[in-house]
Amino acid sequence: MRLLLDECVPRRLKQELPDHEAKTVQDMGWAGVKNGALLRLADGQFDALLTVDQGIQYEQNLAGLRIGVVVMMAASNDIDDRRPLLPEVGRVLGKLQPGEITQVARA
Repeated sequence: MRLLLDECVPRRLKQELPDHEAKTVQDMGWAGVKNGALLRLADGQFDALLTVDQGIQYEQNLAGLRIGVVVMMAASNDIDDRRPLLPEVGRVLGKLQPGEITQVARA
């Protein structure tokens, strides 16, 4: 699966997704691009956007887009708080549909 890691997602998580073709917003030269424009740029190039932006579901309409969004919810943005979410992220990615936004949090 082709994954785009949003600017706020720890960049080192990219190496922890070996079963996917993962790129960061910075890799793509899209740093500073706001969510709506970012989703349009990523649409068709990526299958999913991984983000920590908990407001994205209220701010963006994904209707008609071929990309899905996974919101990673944790106590902080530290990689040690995000890493435990990766198994659930993997399961969610296997079911994620285009235009769908889903949240992943620690139980």
